[in-house]
Amino acid sequence: MFILKKRGWELPERLATPETHYLNRRQILAGLAGSGVLLGTGLGIRPSFAEEDPSAGLYPVERNASFTLDRDLTAEEVTTKYNNFYEFGSHKQIYPAAQKLKIRPWTVTLDGMIDNPQVVDIDALLGKMPLEERLYRFRCVEAWSMAVPWSGFALSELVKLASPQAGANYLRFETFLDPAVAGGQKQAWYPWPYVEGLTLEEATNELAFMATGIYGKPLAKQYGAPIRLVVPWKYGFKSIKSVVRITFTDKRPVSFWEEIQASEYGFWANVNPSVPHRRWPQSSERLLGTDERRNTLLFNGYEEQVAGIYKNITGERLFM
Repeated sequence: MFILKKRGWELPERLATPETHYLNRRQILAGLAGSGVLLGTGLGIRPSFAEEDPSAGLYPVERNASFTLDRDLTAEEVTTKYNNFYEFGSHKQIYPAAQKLKIRPWTVTLDGMIDNPQVVDIDALLGKMPLEERLYRFRCVEAWSMAVPWSGFALSELVKLASPQAGANYLRFETFLDPAVAGGQKQAWYPWPYVEGLTLEEATNELAFMATGIYGKPLAKQYGAPIRLVVPWKYGFKSIKSVVRITFTDKRPVSFWEEIQASEYGFWANVNPSVPHRRWPQSSERLLGTDERRNTLLFNGYEEQVAGIYKNITGERLFM
């Protein structure tokens, strides 16, 4: 007998929005937007920007029903205009400045200790990968959170494409470097370009995700277009934006914020309500776009899926 066991993030089917309703809503919104009708803010329409993403025809993609939420999605108009992207500034309303980012041509380099090194064009990569949509919680180290529908593919698919060699225990991610476009990169006190890292075991966990879209459309530039990392059990600064290189290595990468202040932003950065930041508690979080606060969940609610990765790791600050 086959027994289906629900995992920690899954809701009963009766509580999930039926896919037909969801897709119909998308079609209605697309039709209204195309007709030039100005919609109310409650409908979550994102402002249009000059450069059109050539991958737009790929979206929306099919939702993976295994990844559902315990809360409503954050309204699109909220997440569109509230972003961290230090390449373009240290304030939250950086979305106008981020429009300077040129997302084509764009390539991602896979190198290091792998059998299949390559420089792959983003559109060719999208053509190789099984795209899907997942609903994830996203928790910032600044104690705010959101719930969003990411589109993209499992990071494990990219690992498989690269074919890592024995001893390649880490992935080092790097974003673009172009101070002429990204004014924040002129600030010499930051260690540009932005770098992040995962262990190979983390990277091949079923939750690790490369996002190329959101809300049924390609990523807008302020979200980290055209491709970013999403690791939902970690604080958001681990989810590096606008990735241009992934290096497989036997040496643990020193990440951007770890290099700046390791006592506050460590390599692991797993979400834990019991471990405060040095300057604020992490026991609760503010839900963007609402007046609601919620208790922070261990591993951001994904403990069942990821806790086993860390069970034999000792002498490390796993939660900051």
